[in-house]
Amino acid sequence: MVRMTTMSSPFLLGFDEIERALERATKVGSDGYPPYNIERIPAREDAPERLRITLAVAGFTLDDIEVTQEESQLWIKGRQREDKSREYIHRGIAARQFQRNFLLAEGMRVLGAELANGLLSIDVVKPQPDKVIKKINILARD
Repeated sequence: MVRMTTMSSPFLLGFDEIERALERATKVGSDGYPPYNIERIPAREDAPERLRITLAVAGFTLDDIEVTQEESQLWIKGRQREDKSREYIHRGIAARQFQRNFLLAEGMRVLGAELANGLLSIDVVKPQPDKVIKKINILARD
């Protein structure tokens, strides 16, 4: 594990939250399951630019998956229940559970999630801030 040290540059004011977020992100381990894609969806007249996270979750139902946003963290958890009524001769598809965590930039929010054809798609958007130009008056002192 990489150990982060406190930023001491006088030019990086107020970035300690980013440092803590990076440290949290390095602690979250994963075995690579389920595989996922992240794609950029361009803005349209009726919708802003967004990111789509797509996870391959074949075999999971809506009741097996939970998606939550906790501050700047997006959590996706899946838990398949064992069907005790089935008698398997060969079992190559195991009932699995998973947990995926994505660190979101400040202000990003989840628009929605959809499960179709074994793929869970989650759209997130970062509102575009208004461009602010502020003139700073300089006081003259003699």
